[in-house]
Amino acid sequence: MDRPIERPIWRRRRTLIAAGALAAVLSTAGLAAAVLSEAKSSVRVPTQNVILSTVRPGVFHDFVVLRATAQPKDVIYLDALEGGQVQEVLAQAGDIVAAGQPLLRFRNTELELEVLDREGRLVESITQLQSYEKQLEDARVANEKAAAQIAYDITRLQRTAERRDALAAKGYVTKDLYEQVHDELDHNRKLLPLQTASNAHQEALRRRQIPQIQGELATLQESLKVTRGKLDSLVVRAPVAGRLTDMDIKLGEIRNRGQRLGQIVADTGFKLQAQIDEYYLDRVRAGQTGDVTIEDRQVPVRVTRVDPQVKNATFQVDLSFEGAMPRGLLPGQALEGRLTLGGDRPALILPAGAFLERTGGDWVMVADAGGSHADRRRVKVGRRSAEQVEVLSGLKPGERVITSDYTGFEKVDRVVLAK
Repeated sequence: MDRPIERPIWRRRRTLIAAGALAAVLSTAGLAAAVLSEAKSSVRVPTQNVILSTVRPGVFHDFVVLRATAQPKDVIYLDALEGGQVQEVLAQAGDIVAAGQPLLRFRNTELELEVLDREGRLVESITQLQSYEKQLEDARVANEKAAAQIAYDITRLQRTAERRDALAAKGYVTKDLYEQVHDELDHNRKLLPLQTASNAHQEALRRRQIPQIQGELATLQESLKVTRGKLDSLVVRAPVAGRLTDMDIKLGEIRNRGQRLGQIVADTGFKLQAQIDEYYLDRVRAGQTGDVTIEDRQVPVRVTRVDPQVKNATFQVDLSFEGAMPRGLLPGQALEGRLTLGGDRPALILPAGAFLERTGGDWVMVADAGGSHADRRRVKVGRRSAEQVEVLSGLKPGERVITSDYTGFEKVDRVVLAK
């Protein structure tokens, strides 16, 4: 008869001990993991140290804040074209100058001697070319005279031959006189085509050379003009009318060629330059409008240029005033305003805050109903302004979100709000 075989007591005890040890190990590991997980995924922050903002339906105002400075539209720099020793200062920084007005005079003996030497060599070259051009013209005239003389001789001898032929027929002219006139006539008739061919060849050569000579003469004349203009460059003149600035030059100073002497702010008005956060780079374009505040007035402006180069997380835009230029603006004056990026529209709105710098709008800390803690949640945001963030998904109206700085929140899943 079959009957169950009982295990030895020592074997059952060993099994129970092993199971208990395993359970203890698993329990201890789970507790440690839970404690470690809790320590890694949460941080305790006093409630008064954070800002809680409520998600609400509203109207999203699509704009970016402008912090601009007034800059002259046109600034013309004054550089020393030749340089030398300052002989005379004719204007000071702050003066209003007219176009062409002398501002400064240099003395440069070395340049003056160089100009005289080069001018002499240029004049000599010009004289030689003009002399050669005159020789070609004299040769043309001489050739035409020679051809005309031959043609005249042919006509004259032909008439003489006709008269002598009539007299010779009657026996009144000797044979020698008869043959002499005919020989001269035949000789000139042979000379005429030779002279004509020679004239045509020399005329063709002259016509090829004359444009080259005239081109070289024009180049030499221009070089002479530039050479003489080097001396005129010793007098620095205002290229445009405006206000002279940044010029501090004393008599006797030595200034080198190309050195900056000052600048003229042309009387053409002002433009605005503003630095905008790189986040808006793909949304700002020429033609967009906005306004700036000047003496408690809203003055309309328009974007004229966008510089896409990003420096220090910002890019630069130039703006012009719409309509009349505001009076009383000073170079470098700071102005504040708004640049419109798009139209207003209904949306779910969250107040903007420092949290965007850490999260990029990809996640936020959402507080529970009792305000005891806030948990990490993935969200999707749309447009942003200096005051608002458009919420596309992940949040509901009435929920509260931490919108203050998220420093220290990057690796936690919960922020415990301590009372």
